[in-house]
Amino acid sequence: MSHTAASRHIGTCTLVGAGPGDPELLTVKAVKAIQAATVLLVDDLVSDAIVALAPATARVVHVGKRGGCKSTPQAFIEKLMVMAVREGEHVVRLKGGDPFIFGRGGEEVEHLRAAGIEARVVNGITAGLAGMTLLGAPLTHRAHAQGVVFVTGHQQPGGGATDWPLLAATARDAHLTLVIYMGMSHCAHIQHGLLAALPAHTPAVVIQHVSLPTQRHARTTLGQFHATVEREGLGSPSVIVVGDVVRGVAALEQADAPARAAGA
Repeated sequence: MSHTAASRHIGTCTLVGAGPGDPELLTVKAVKAIQAATVLLVDDLVSDAIVALAPATARVVHVGKRGGCKSTPQAFIEKLMVMAVREGEHVVRLKGGDPFIFGRGGEEVEHLRAAGIEARVVNGITAGLAGMTLLGAPLTHRAHAQGVVFVTGHQQPGGGATDWPLLAATARDAHLTLVIYMGMSHCAHIQHGLLAALPAHTPAVVIQHVSLPTQRHARTTLGQFHATVEREGLGSPSVIVVGDVVRGVAALEQADAPARAAGA
């Protein structure tokens, strides 16, 4: 057997969810995988503090993936992953949030399997969950929401568009919270579609830079949603949460108001 054939598949590949950005939100398994990596393929939204957990000898390749910006082609990333594993590297594909929630993790696992490589996946805390938790509100509450829907606001080229009026009607009838990723560049369109079935007074919140020191948010209503985004200058990366559970954010803000006034 040739050296090349013998060395194939000696390496490993692990898709690691880096969470929303705060290193302290990483799982123990994620930290162990990062510390064992010899090659890291890092998404644009992964914080420097998380990349710094890798060994000094590890090769770090930034393969930026951010909506609305120039990105490394997905096919090229997948090719790099396969090549590195076949060269015997311990590859960590470090992805913001969770690899299997709008992170193209499914596509990458399928490509690796087609190449004869079985990837491991380490979940990360997704921004929609972390953002609301950091604002002191749940995504579900038996008095306000019986479930939650994660949906992308980014339309895949050539793919079907999200039926926002239908989704809004489902959320209204089933008492669901909507968590919208990658929706900032289409927020006016999304607002218009949701207003077809949800009332204008439906609570909404936009959370930018979840868990990072630069995190900020704006609480509003569906009817004032786009105007609020424009006024506050909010942009990507942000998550949008729509539903009655956002009232929990309002309650916390009201509870904190006396303390802020006393400290002023």
